[in-house]
Amino acid sequence: MTNTKSSKNVNLPIQIVDEECIPTYGSTNAAGADLRANIEKSLVLKPSKSMLIPTGIFMEIPEGFEVQIRPRSGLALKNQITVLNTPGTIDSDYRGEIGIILINHSDKDFVIVPKMRIAQMVIAKVYQAEFEVRSSLSETARGQGGFGHSGTH
Repeated sequence: MTNTKSSKNVNLPIQIVDEECIPTYGSTNAAGADLRANIEKSLVLKPSKSMLIPTGIFMEIPEGFEVQIRPRSGLALKNQITVLNTPGTIDSDYRGEIGIILINHSDKDFVIVPKMRIAQMVIAKVYQAEFEVRSSLSETARGQGGFGHSGTH
């Protein structure tokens, strides 16, 4: 689906191996664009295994932005297939092919077919920190309370 150009859009130059692999948005206000498996023949992703799947896409991400790779919710819910390093980050200076690391959390083989929608990408603004070393930090009510500190309910 093609969105009309607006100030919320970012120009993202891409090179593609196959016209069918151009990222697509599933709806007008979708945050993530679907990415497809650029494979010649079906692949079997075994239970508890991961695999790098090529997309056939190369990007020129604008400086000050990143592309985040995220799972497709339908694959996760229905098949327990997700992106292993979620969210994956693609930096603006990377020019190689975008690959998706899928993992099968189910107990069944999962077949990845050519041009299947396997993940989604979101473009996001990036800020780099200017680290300021201090001898102490400000106090808060939580303090150093870590994992599970706030309870389960």
